[in-house]
Amino acid sequence: MASRSAPVDPLALEVVELIGSVVVRFHQEYDEAAARHSLTGAQARLLALLHHQCLPMREIARRLKCEPSNVTGIVDRLESRGLVERRPDPADRRVKLAAATEAGHETAERLRASMDFASEPLADLTPAERALLRDLLRRMLGDGSGDGSPDTPSDAPAG
Repeated sequence: MASRSAPVDPLALEVVELIGSVVVRFHQEYDEAAARHSLTGAQARLLALLHHQCLPMREIARRLKCEPSNVTGIVDRLESRGLVERRPDPADRRVKLAAATEAGHETAERLRASMDFASEPLADLTPAERALLRDLLRRMLGDGSGDGSPDTPSDAPAG
């Protein structure tokens, strides 16, 4: 006898579809904001990560969900523009850390400020509703804080 799957919860399906719509809209807005700063979406996401801390190349690759060789190319292009620099890791001088320069920090701040989509729909929510939404999203992600990077939920889509 064929096994039957659990009945589909229409509310859960609607929530998933709404989350998908938010993700698509956020990616579009993020890429448009990045382009206004002459950045690709990947460059903007990397710069957003480095805005808060220096990171080893492998950790950047993990957070962006891409190959380390891709990160090298992105860092090369940002470095040529004076937005990122490589530094030796004080804990292990064999490891190179990528770090935002002052110009990189300024660009990351301007990028964040230009994210209309990130603020417009949320403006209709009370501070308590925004906090609840944040907490529910963190709970859905399972670890209470997104993927471990400070800006992923608010600044930078993953991938």
